[in-house]
Amino acid sequence: MEPHTDPSWWTKDHDSAWGRVKEAFRRDWKQTKHDLKGQEPDLKQDVPDTVGQALGSRPIPPPGQPNTDAEERAHRFGYGAHQHYGARYTAWNDDLEDELKHDWDGGWDESRESIHRGWDYEQH
Repeated sequence: MEPHTDPSWWTKDHDSAWGRVKEAFRRDWKQTKHDLKGQEPDLKQDVPDTVGQALGSRPIPPPGQPNTDAEERAHRFGYGAHQHYGARYTAWNDDLEDELKHDWDGGWDESRESIHRGWDYEQH
């Protein structure tokens, strides 16, 4: 993975929130694969579990293996950007994209959709 720098507005609070959301995403995806008759074990993970884990109101069981999702960095950035810019931009739009392109230190075209997914992940 390429080294990167976080935007100047990124704080440890963003890391903490992202850690919860990342693990909730991972568990939700494993549960979805199980539900679609995949080889994953049944985690007994449902939507309230995922949302509660992302918000920090429900514990996240030990994962058993690290998440190696290649899109994590972009999801993380989009999620943190929503925390930072959400009051100014209530929805994804061209002005927000221009702002985020400036802050992102990678290939925008390759990462845009993952950043957008991170931005759109429900935040409370």
